[in-house]
Amino acid sequence: MYETITVGEAIARTLEQYQVSTVYGVISIHNLPIADAIGRRGIIDFTPSRGEAGAVTMADAHSRFTGLGVALTSTGAGAGNAIGSMIEAMNACSPMIHITGQVEKAYLDMDAGFIHETRDQLGFLRASSKQAFRVHTAEQAIAVLHKAIQVAQTVPCGPVSIEIPIDIQNTQVPLSILSAPLAPSTLPCATLEQVEAIWQKLQHAQRPLLWIGGGALQSSQAVKRLADLGIAVISSTHGRGILSDDHPFSLRAFHNADSIDKLLRDCDITLVAGSRLRSNETKTWSLPLPQPLIQIDIDPLAANRNYSADLVITADCAQILSGLADKLEQTHFSAPSQWQQRVQTAVQQAETQLREQCGSYSQLSDAVEHVLPSEGIFVRDITVSGSLWGSRLLKATQPMHNIHSLAGAIGLGLAMSIGTAKANPNVPVIGLVGDGGLMLGIGELATMAQEQLPIVLIIMNDHGYGVMRGIQDKYFSGRQYYNELLTPSFSKLAASMGIHALTIDRAEEFQPTLQQAIELKQPVVVEVLMKNIGTMNFSGPPQKKLF
Repeated sequence: MYETITVGEAIARTLEQYQVSTVYGVISIHNLPIADAIGRRGIIDFTPSRGEAGAVTMADAHSRFTGLGVALTSTGAGAGNAIGSMIEAMNACSPMIHITGQVEKAYLDMDAGFIHETRDQLGFLRASSKQAFRVHTAEQAIAVLHKAIQVAQTVPCGPVSIEIPIDIQNTQVPLSILSAPLAPSTLPCATLEQVEAIWQKLQHAQRPLLWIGGGALQSSQAVKRLADLGIAVISSTHGRGILSDDHPFSLRAFHNADSIDKLLRDCDITLVAGSRLRSNETKTWSLPLPQPLIQIDIDPLAANRNYSADLVITADCAQILSGLADKLEQTHFSAPSQWQQRVQTAVQQAETQLREQCGSYSQLSDAVEHVLPSEGIFVRDITVSGSLWGSRLLKATQPMHNIHSLAGAIGLGLAMSIGTAKANPNVPVIGLVGDGGLMLGIGELATMAQEQLPIVLIIMNDHGYGVMRGIQDKYFSGRQYYNELLTPSFSKLAASMGIHALTIDRAEEFQPTLQQAIELKQPVVVEVLMKNIGTMNFSGPPQKKLF
């Protein structure tokens, strides 16, 4: 007789083969065989979120650091609750697996009213995933899981969903069904001809610009070499830290500052590496980027998506930029001496303008920068503070140390902080959320407490939707509707869960309070009472036109 195991156990064992350390999820009658196997084996940590959206966001954040995140949800409404977070993972190109249940195979797609059943679950999973699979037989389950992981980890990466009928999860299969992990599909190698084609357009430039995005996250060394030669570098918010903000040729993420706008218009060539040139970073694609424009991206579909390129290079950014740095160093390329001074002056003017806009809260940015160790990670939700000082003023000196929602949805910051902390044990994490966004996933405070993660969660409490107030003030003649919200005392709520809670109502308290919080090395909530301190001037992302 051959040894048998359940499909649920086969899935757990396969995830172990891929070195998965944590699965995030909500247990359900439609995923218990998998959860039970994870628990019995005791190798993978299971982090119980308080909602499916939180589970997927945690797995998304985890995947950005480890190369693979895993979330487990129920079927029907449970899978539906995960969709908003799947959309975020799609925007971030996160290598993540979402495993969800399905009704018994005999009743699948019959619209019979089976518990947790929903019409065309696979359809909405496909719409929110890089790819979605259904397991049709017990014998096929592990093959599908291998394929899903390979798809998720193949550049451009993305979240992949798998739905598994509950009776299949509990079916016995031969132990021999297990097989070796699959490697991601390999990237095409950059060629000398591609590097030469860029060089032909770049060699006569006097004021070159390199725009880097998330597709260049593995290119730090090459980007620094190019910046050392005098190429000005501006980054998308996802690409922050690829080049340290302290570098003399870094334009940071000051895309929409007046001084940077003026400088960009005077550049004489643009290299775009791994960036979609998103709307909020280009004034809805009205920012005139210098010509010629060269676009480097591993995804052929990225070509000419938002700006017409004079040259498209489909290749790995790290390889191309490294080859280009070799070429420039060999030819002793250098920008004019006055170019560095112009870059630094423009950055200084942009920072001054932003500090004036932030007012007292620029001191909060300085406090975070002061207390967070170099290895620490800053995670921010979509909120007024996150969009002003968190995304631009707060310096980034290394990639993946300023994490945020790329889809622009509020409410993900807390769960993203949890996934970040789980993926980076013993690394300090500061999370930044607003009171409005936090209430969308407030239950995950209990997850933060239960897991005893060293997260300092800064809650910017202005009793409502501050971004909406600004937009309504600017575009709706100051008419204010539906943005005032009843909010709890977050300090008392946190304390009720055993979380150490601190409150700030004066700007002078920013640094000493955050210093105290970070030194505790435990879950801490820092509630900032914004109405006591003052407001910030923010009217939404820069737009060519709005409404």
